[in-house]
Amino acid sequence: MVQDLPPTGGYGPIQYKRNVPARGFKPSYYLLAMGAICAYGFYEVTRGNRKQVEYSREKAWARIHLIPLLEAESDRDHVRRMMAADARERELMKDVKGWKYGSVYNSDRFVRPTYTPMETTGVHQPR
Repeated sequence: MVQDLPPTGGYGPIQYKRNVPARGFKPSYYLLAMGAICAYGFYEVTRGNRKQVEYSREKAWARIHLIPLLEAESDRDHVRRMMAADARERELMKDVKGWKYGSVYNSDRFVRPTYTPMETTGVHQPR
């Protein structure tokens, strides 16, 4: 009787692992790319923050330099309104005997009004 024997040199290795081809890049490449993207993002955020600080500094200095101009404009408007109110008072009270034109505070000291009456502004606000 002839016995069945292995081939000379033996049998080949048994493949027990899955033979799936690698798809995509190595994980280290993905990690490197993600680090580069994050570094660029942080760089842009830092640059944007510096720009924002510079813009806010510029805005503050612009306001500081505009304050005298705005105050002068407000003073001119205030004087114009006071002159119009004085003209209206003189016109209304021209027939009243003993009416003395001037301050209602019985003082020669100038008292700046703390508000502007509605009828002089022309603005009608709801109550």
